Amino acid sequence: MTDTQSKRAKDPLLQPLTIKKTVLRNRILSTAHACGLQEGGFPQEAYQAYHEEKARGGLALSMFGGSSNVDIDSPNIFQQLNVGTDDIIPHLQRFSDRMHAQGAALMCQITHLGRRGDPYAQDWLPAIGPSPIRETLHRAIPREMDDYDIDRVVKAYGEAARRCDDGGLDGIETLSGGHIIGQFLSPKTNLRTDRFGGSLENRLRFALMVHEAIRSRVRDDFLVGMRFIVDEGVDGVLTPEECIEAALILKREGAVDFFNAIFGSMDTARALTEENMPVMGSPIAPWVTAVGRFKRAVGLPVFHAARILDLASARFAVSEGHLDMAGLTRPHIADPHMVDKLMRGEEDRIRPCVGAGHCQSPFRPKCLHNAATGRELTVGHRIAKAETKRRAVVVGAGPAGLEAARVLAERGHAVQVFEAGAAPGGQLLLAAAGSWRRDIIGIVDWRLAELDRLDVTIECNRYIEGSDVEALSPDLVILATGGVPQTEFGPGADLVLSTWDIIGRQAQAKGDVLVWDDTGRHPALMAAQMAMEDGAAVRFTTIDGGIAEDLTYADSTRWKKELAKARLRADGHLRLVEVRRNGNRLAAVLMNELTHETETVDTDQVVVEMGSIPDNDLFQSLRGASGNNGITDLHALRDLKPQKRSAPGYELHRIGDALASRNVHAAIYDALRLCSVA
Repeated sequence: MTDTQSKRAKDPLLQPLTIKKTVLRNRILSTAHACGLQEGGFPQEAYQAYHEEKARGGLALSMFGGSSNVDIDSPNIFQQLNVGTDDIIPHLQRFSDRMHAQGAALMCQITHLGRRGDPYAQDWLPAIGPSPIRETLHRAIPREMDDYDIDRVVKAYGEAARRCDDGGLDGIETLSGGHIIGQFLSPKTNLRTDRFGGSLENRLRFALMVHEAIRSRVRDDFLVGMRFIVDEGVDGVLTPEECIEAALILKREGAVDFFNAIFGSMDTARALTEENMPVMGSPIAPWVTAVGRFKRAVGLPVFHAARILDLASARFAVSEGHLDMAGLTRPHIADPHMVDKLMRGEEDRIRPCVGAGHCQSPFRPKCLHNAATGRELTVGHRIAKAETKRRAVVVGAGPAGLEAARVLAERGHAVQVFEAGAAPGGQLLLAAAGSWRRDIIGIVDWRLAELDRLDVTIECNRYIEGSDVEALSPDLVILATGGVPQTEFGPGADLVLSTWDIIGRQAQAKGDVLVWDDTGRHPALMAAQMAMEDGAAVRFTTIDGGIAEDLTYADSTRWKKELAKARLRADGHLRLVEVRRNGNRLAAVLMNELTHETETVDTDQVVVEMGSIPDNDLFQSLRGASGNNGITDLHALRDLKPQKRSAPGYELHRIGDALASRNVHAAIYDALRLCSVA
């Protein structure tokens, strides 16, 4: 036995776990989430392929269908599945066959949103709940459930579980926390005085009825679990002790075979992004110890996922007895083959989850730096070798350039990379300068390690010109030169600083500083924060109605908290129209977009964020000698077909911000789909 085999045999993450008759081949799972790939409320081809990739990559259990709806008044508001109809069964049968063929178990989360529903979505039915208490985040004021509603929803749960069993799944889980079972359980949302309110036993009655209905409709060895709250957190009422007491009752009554532990509330943006699903800037695996106390008290298998970002954290949690199954859900979005890499002794090659939360955005399940995830039916995760080896030159070593170089090298091409800056990384070097966003540098670090493995070198401090490129006799030239800050807002543009000046420390913020944001992205907020840290008095203004409007809800919430802590107010609907000198200070004219009234602000510095514009000098110098005139055929790009040259010469393309100011995912996707067929 080799050292790698011996180490693997002893790895706690690779030990099987048996629950009833189901054998899970290791201790790693992907927990249920609404991945955004449903079609008509069902898990069809793209949905199944997304999960199958993780099964092919070695995980033991994929739980799918986050917040799958059991009845008509639990509407589809974030692309959930509909387990309230028998029409889903054939899809589940195909799905389970595919996953089982890869050696993975498959479970679905079934639930009713209760007060989290939207009365204006789907069939325009009122939200329901144990009491008519509005949820802050989803805003519905629910109708108080009567006995008919309770019986109807209980029956719906049972029928939904039966459909999952008929579909060949290994089990299901229900969801407490902020959904209807949790709404009955928590005194925060349950003010009833009947047999469903008051004492813990009464508040737990609905959950027991639901699980009794489920048990009556499924086979004996079908697994039934609950994604269960272990502590409602600072905004909640349920204590850890009461959560344990409730769990012991569920265990005593035979309601559950396992618990999938969650922490905190989910009824406010803060609670959702800091407690329930913590993102970048939060501690790693923050609730593992609390979940361990719960597990030892309850004595049933316990799963858990909350910012367990890597195998080392998962291994600690399992080996210390805090968990039986470690949920690496977002890490599997970043790298669905992480278990396979672990088993091959290549743990260091796992693409890291940086916690950016892009996969939770409206673009779900797309990872900020794995553009193949969610596109398994098109670009996919496997890079094929090219039939003909080419000489490729990549100019620019930001995320787009690094990805292009990686993919081209994987294809077998000879790749040279040139970077004008002192280090690779591009704008991500600036992004990582923000204290709570430093983990984003993992996007760069992973690609540098892969390029080192592929023997691709990067020449930094190399400002390359067209003649330099042509002297290399390339077959393919990829320009990933990014952009330069856009500051041309109007009169006085020569008097302002860009956000890059402040973040990159090319300029020192001092005195009174006016920050104007025209994008709703990170840079203006980062510049404002850094200026305040330097002692400047900052006024933050934006053309949008609020801050961070181009970001995910997790990032937006974090920035709002940062501004609140700094006592910094954001003034919205303001356009910067002019800056002029006023003695040794500046006069900045802001126009209100709503009223068209103007105000003049006396300040020492004006910092502007308008995104970037491409620097096209190199492109223009090269395109004339290129065989495609620098034109990227967009239809071929979309369809993943090789680009064609209409004349002799090298093939020339621009990607990322060298085309237009966009986000990291767009830049990496440009590189992946262009270079994977080059």
